[in-house]
Amino acid sequence: MAHSVEFLVDDASDQQIRTQWAALADAGLPSQAGIASSTNRPHITALAAAHIAPGIDTALATVGMRLPFTVALGGVVVFGYGRKRVVARLVVPTSELLSTHAAAVRLGAPFATDHKGRAGVFDHCVPGSWTPHVTLARRVPLEQLPALFHALEPYDTVIGEAPMTVVGLRRWDSDTRTARVIGGRAC
Repeated sequence: MAHSVEFLVDDASDQQIRTQWAALADAGLPSQAGIASSTNRPHITALAAAHIAPGIDTALATVGMRLPFTVALGGVVVFGYGRKRVVARLVVPTSELLSTHAAAVRLGAPFATDHKGRAGVFDHCVPGSWTPHVTLARRVPLEQLPALFHALEPYDTVIGEAPMTVVGLRRWDSDTRTARVIGGRAC
């Protein structure tokens, strides 16, 4: 399992994503709504690693001071390979989001290690390789993608019509299955 640092969104944006999770679940499709944990919430992963030391909380305090800022929800995107995929909504990158992300990675990487114990975050989190998104469903079989797109069609928006405010920064510890707000607010 991976540890992560995540950007949290405002209550209205949280509900907007949860509505999409519910639409997928109601259609009998894979959905993040199926995760019963109290820590399950819509978020934008800023960085991930095999392990992140708690000292990152102090290191990222200045990143939390950059909040809040506004981004926009974009279209549906599919990640992965093989028979099952991850489906998410893109987050339209703004200069503020990109610079805040870069600061989080720069300050946080010394506290992160990969599966071999080497320092640093996973490659897909590095500025220039990072795709900001909010996950809607994991492990979606290829044959269910058309039904999933159909279920999400009522929620399609023109870029900029679905603004979201990033209001918090939290650290997810997959070993203890706990989340700790380290900047901004939890909502």
